[in-house]
Amino acid sequence: MNAVEIEAAISDLAFQPFDAAEFPFAFLAAFGNKDTALKRLRTGNNNVSDVPGGVLQRNNIHIAVCAEGNVGQTLKALRASPATAKAKAKFILATDGLTLEAEELLSGETIACAYPDLPNHFGFLLPLAGISTIKEIKDNPIDVRATGRLNKLYVELLSENPDWASAERRHDMNHFMARLVFCFFAEDTDIFNDEGLFTRTVEQMGERDGSNTHEVMETIFRAMNIKTDERVNAQPRLPVWADRFPYVNGGLFSGNTEVPRFTRMARTYLLHAGNLNWNQINPDIFGSMIQAVADDEERGALGMHYTSVPNILKVLNPLFLDELRAQLAEAGDNERKLLNLRKRMARIRVFDPACGSGNFLVIAYKQMREVEAEINRRRGKTQLGSEIPLTNFRGIELRDFPAEIARLALIIAEFQCDVLYRGQKDALAEFLPLDAQNWIVCGNALRLDWLSICPPTGTGVKMVADDLFGTPLDQAEIDFENEGGETYICGNPPYLGSTWQTDEQKADLQAIFAKRTKNWRSLDYVAGWFMKAADYGTKTNAAAAFVSTNSICQGQQVPILWPWIFATGNEIAFAYTSFKWANLASHNAGVTVVIVGIASHVERSRRLFSTSEDASVSAKEAEHINAYLVAGKEVIVEKSAKPLTGISEMTFGSKPVDGGNLLLSLDELDSLELSQHEKERFIRPIAGSEEFIGGKLRFCIWIADEDATYARAHPVIGPRLHMVRSMRLNSSKLATQRGAEWPHRFDERRQTGEEIVIAVAAISSENRDYLPCGLLPKGTVISNKCFALYDAPLWNLALIASRLHWVWIGTVCVRMRTDFSYSNTLGWNTFPVPLLTEQNKADLTACAEAILLAREAHFPATIADLYDLDAMPENLRHAHERNDEVLERIYIGRRFKNDTERLEKLFDLYTKMTAAAAKAKPAAKATRGKAN
Repeated sequence: MNAVEIEAAISDLAFQPFDAAEFPFAFLAAFGNKDTALKRLRTGNNNVSDVPGGVLQRNNIHIAVCAEGNVGQTLKALRASPATAKAKAKFILATDGLTLEAEELLSGETIACAYPDLPNHFGFLLPLAGISTIKEIKDNPIDVRATGRLNKLYVELLSENPDWASAERRHDMNHFMARLVFCFFAEDTDIFNDEGLFTRTVEQMGERDGSNTHEVMETIFRAMNIKTDERVNAQPRLPVWADRFPYVNGGLFSGNTEVPRFTRMARTYLLHAGNLNWNQINPDIFGSMIQAVADDEERGALGMHYTSVPNILKVLNPLFLDELRAQLAEAGDNERKLLNLRKRMARIRVFDPACGSGNFLVIAYKQMREVEAEINRRRGKTQLGSEIPLTNFRGIELRDFPAEIARLALIIAEFQCDVLYRGQKDALAEFLPLDAQNWIVCGNALRLDWLSICPPTGTGVKMVADDLFGTPLDQAEIDFENEGGETYICGNPPYLGSTWQTDEQKADLQAIFAKRTKNWRSLDYVAGWFMKAADYGTKTNAAAAFVSTNSICQGQQVPILWPWIFATGNEIAFAYTSFKWANLASHNAGVTVVIVGIASHVERSRRLFSTSEDASVSAKEAEHINAYLVAGKEVIVEKSAKPLTGISEMTFGSKPVDGGNLLLSLDELDSLELSQHEKERFIRPIAGSEEFIGGKLRFCIWIADEDATYARAHPVIGPRLHMVRSMRLNSSKLATQRGAEWPHRFDERRQTGEEIVIAVAAISSENRDYLPCGLLPKGTVISNKCFALYDAPLWNLALIASRLHWVWIGTVCVRMRTDFSYSNTLGWNTFPVPLLTEQNKADLTACAEAILLAREAHFPATIADLYDLDAMPENLRHAHERNDEVLERIYIGRRFKNDTERLEKLFDLYTKMTAAAAKAKPAAKATRGKAN
């Protein structure tokens, strides 16, 4: 269930008569528990509560219904309950049907409320559904509740008006919803001069069955598009009840005022939405949430499309807000310096070319207004109006509904800031009529000219848009009120790796990169925004920062993208290394991202931010940040055919190219009915990444060349070899066709089958602290889904199993979504290893043996079992930590403080290694020349 569905279910529960026996189960059902789970709790099989009237769900919550007036004592009993601790309950909750108290045990945070008031606290309990929450939602659920009400209305209206769901009319429907949002907000903030005016008028003037609701609303909308002094002559004449609405303008109510037809249920949903207190709407939350209402594909995640303010500030603070606050601190009470800062902010342009519902722009605006308000306070002029124009907050958005919501969110943010810093009276005096200028453009950001949408200093561009909510075909362009300022580009563009891009998105990247590089097809979609921002920065005083999947700073994308960005004169001014960019989705389903800020004029030292496991952030000053987001010189890690240091050679495993005829499951092996002698002669266990990590049994037919004649004549094995030969002959690849000459063996055979193998999974999850690697016994075949070192010294395993190697692979190798994609040429052969002494090798061998013995102690646990982040055995973790300590002391004489420090050392070593190798080549050539 999503957040909106949970809020609705909790509201329904609180509205119904209280049933003491049924409450715990109805409550759990409201948070998405299935009937089967509830049935087990009802029968007592899974209910281990030791509190009277209690229901205990393991790893979740301990609930108790008690006698009237005993809520406090019951909550205390739940807290002290041994069963609560044993079942690892996250929450406790007690109620008597009149009042309710709950506590989150880890944080100690509590709620206490009247039972009917429970829906106002549902955000506190969202973790019960695996949904991470934020303070704004905990404190005030209005944004989720409003989104839910509008979603029900939207779905009902489209059901009654199917033509409004068509591509031709979807814009009209979305525009209608934007008008509704404005009306709900305006009637609760005195903008309409009468609290609840819109909702009350629709309720009083409309029929209960909804039959004339559309006519009432069309009349209201028409009234708000007619100036007060022109209403006397308006035709048709406005009724008295509509004349009470003010003139709004801004294009919000101009043009077509048609309203979809309402049913009785749609009218009910409208009134329910209007009866909420929209004065409390937070535009940066609500805007993000509501954009899913109009998107059929996103509606399943309704109420979860919210990016937390702290995450947005990770982009905006180092981009420009930190500097504004520092200038404010330096100004103190100096009148001249305060005025200069105020004038500077009035000329700052914030541009989000993938703005969605505008939350980056809204947060930037609110933060700047806070600084401006402090300037006014220090100058003793708190009554001053703002000099920061909304038109300096520009955006591009592909879809029309989020674009409209972005404009509306900024308008609401401006009004709320005016109320906060100047008072309700002054805010209302200047709010209406709305400005008709259009500063959010609807279109494809990778195809539009950013310089015309956000023109550089000194460029005379002037064209007022038709209205606030309509974008002319020839792109809306307006004058900025103050020329000569800075431009800051920011946002969270769509990521989309190359595999998942549409043909149109591929064409977008081609338009940007085709003249630059032939390898552009491997780039993530977000790379287009970075390149356009870099190009924009060559024409104007701008800096940019985007959230991106970390893959653009890893592996093959680095040499494709970043040299072109650096060629424009841009450098990396600041960056956040990998962290989870989470929203309100179930189980905190975020993606691993980086934030990269680029600028062509970096006057101060660069800042590199790192996020630790406890979410704390550390910052480091650096002279330079390279494309891998490491403090250090610019360097591109390139593939190497051989190891650059004295480590053993690693290759792919053997590739069958057999049409499945040489590979066997356990059941298939049994069905062959081979004798024990034949099994020993022709059958070997085989391991790829899946088998190696998950411990799955799989076998292969493995025939020595000298046994080929016998095998072809074998009654069971022979037909399989014949099918291998046919498959290879029918291949379109010449190399595969040649393999038909040896159907008894793997097409690419890289081992005899008699070696001891150190194996490394080719694809593995990033959700482990160490790479899946290990020692396989003699006779095991490694498939091409793994990499292998054959009969290599065991100390090599200690290197692969280290945190140092995990960090290196995660940085320089390609990613498959968020999974690691190991590479021998790019990851192993380039891995910087200091010169190892024999004692170093002996120590590392002992560490590798300790890791293997620790695993063996937990047989038959698999690699997947042993390296689960929450279940890794202590002896194995200790063995790895010992291995890391021994290895890292070889590098720097102590443990590294964090992964950032590890990478800095590795890149420093790599730079020295490659420089030494480059010097050695001419010397070697010269030596050969003399010898000749």
